[in-house]
Amino acid sequence: MTPRTHALIFSLPLGIALAAQGQIQFVDQTATRFPVQAEYTNQIAVADIDGDGDLDICFANGQGYSSLGTLLKPRIYINDGTGIFSDQTDVRVAGITGCFRSAEFGDIDGDGDVDLLLGQDYSRQILLLSNNGAGVFTNESAGRIPTLNTSTSRATFGDIDGDGDLDIALCNSGTSRFGTTGQPRLYLNDGTGRFADVTAARLPTGNISEQLDVLFFDADGDFDLDLFVGTRASAPSQSRLWLNNGAGVFTNTGNFLSDATAYAYDAGDIDGDGDLDLIGTNAGPSSQELLARNANGLGTSWTNVSSSISPNPSSDDNDTKFFDMDNDGDLDLVVATLGATKRIYRNNGTGSFTQATNIITASTDASLDVKVADFDGDGRYDIVTGQGESGAFQNRIYMNNGPVDTLPPVTVRTEQVIAGTVAGAAHPVRVELRDAYTSHMGFHARSVTLRFGVGGVLSQSTAMKLTGNCLWRGVMPAQTAGALVSYSVRSVDAFGNSGDGPVLTFTEFGTPPIPADLNGDGHVDGVDLSIVLAAFGSSTSGGDTNGDGFVDGLDLATVLAAFGL
Repeated sequence: MTPRTHALIFSLPLGIALAAQGQIQFVDQTATRFPVQAEYTNQIAVADIDGDGDLDICFANGQGYSSLGTLLKPRIYINDGTGIFSDQTDVRVAGITGCFRSAEFGDIDGDGDVDLLLGQDYSRQILLLSNNGAGVFTNESAGRIPTLNTSTSRATFGDIDGDGDLDIALCNSGTSRFGTTGQPRLYLNDGTGRFADVTAARLPTGNISEQLDVLFFDADGDFDLDLFVGTRASAPSQSRLWLNNGAGVFTNTGNFLSDATAYAYDAGDIDGDGDLDLIGTNAGPSSQELLARNANGLGTSWTNVSSSISPNPSSDDNDTKFFDMDNDGDLDLVVATLGATKRIYRNNGTGSFTQATNIITASTDASLDVKVADFDGDGRYDIVTGQGESGAFQNRIYMNNGPVDTLPPVTVRTEQVIAGTVAGAAHPVRVELRDAYTSHMGFHARSVTLRFGVGGVLSQSTAMKLTGNCLWRGVMPAQTAGALVSYSVRSVDAFGNSGDGPVLTFTEFGTPPIPADLNGDGHVDGVDLSIVLAAFGSSTSGGDTNGDGFVDGLDLATVLAAFGL
């Protein structure tokens, strides 16, 4: 049983009460929380851009479905801390316009704030905007990323080579997002937020038609990020998965399920078995959702379990997200629909989803993207949708009045450190963490800390950094040579729910002589004390622990301090 299941007995009464009363759990409060707008939104990114502890929003806006329309601004909405937003676009991203299909936040240069990646359609340059630390962005594309026009429906961050910085993967379909002559690209970070195109060496794929999504996730549980590209096309240009060799070189598995007309993919553990499964929006037969179970946990065998979604209608859907809406420890599901009320499904804990009706305010928006996060700090996960293609183009926010999240993040697995052959070398540690909702860049944590020490005491700690999806990385400095080192990961979510991973151990490389071990038997005991006392006050080397040429109180203190080792 994972920690996220422990609150089931406490959360069920509230969930039952809401259902019995017919109360809407997700209430449309757009009129009081969002500015009025009428712009074609394709995608949403959520992060604390100004460092004030609440979550802000970027809307990737771009006019035109099948041809380039009017260039639009990427909209920046700043949260006042209570979930009420103001449009601060002209202050935060001054002078930026484009046909933006994609937005993603990530810290490209390791300075502790989130920078902004914007992907454009119709063979235009992707943009990389640097954050000044206060949430004001500067377009630094020219000095940081390759000059290359692409048609990008999705661009995302992830550390592909395990060096601790964020690299970039992006869709590229050629002349437009529905083109057939492009190939996805990989850009490698040099550690300072400057990127080189390494596609040819690391992702030799050839053209893929109509690429609409790109997703990093650890498909095989080996602590590196694998790569998934979703397409609107059918076989042989269907969606596909590449596994990472750990150094950022990808190999096509060639065995993902047959799909078609996919608009987006999301990864989440639907059945609590520890591995990540996939849902493809619109990717099944007759535009149903495609639910793919990771059958062997290695990403090389997938089972179509789409019938576990009830109902699974043939409708025009555009995005999905997993989230725990009832605090019972499993992932439920929200579907962004085109021209109809959003659909929400409850998970029974084994990956079987049943629609919960009358649970969200009815609407007829043409929703192209959906994000889940707590925007007002009340411990409940709210829903934001971005509208495009048709209708009034008013982006919406639905506030959650259901159960509060009381469950800690779950440490799925922690990397076992194997001490190397170089004394004094630091030890990178990676961990896979899950919380109550999914996104391309993981859940919003208050802190993730690597705790470590010798003698069974975790007396030291260092912050860990998100490296993509569910993976985090921290670096443990070298410990005393020969010591038994213990370490564990502590993760704290935005609401203060704290979870500790297992305590793992390793023996630090090397066993240099202990200065106080005067007879070299590997122990400091009465024999060593006798040697010091016999030589006390002389210049013999036999009892000189510090090499100063004399046996005195300093040498005696060294032996006494190490006595018993």
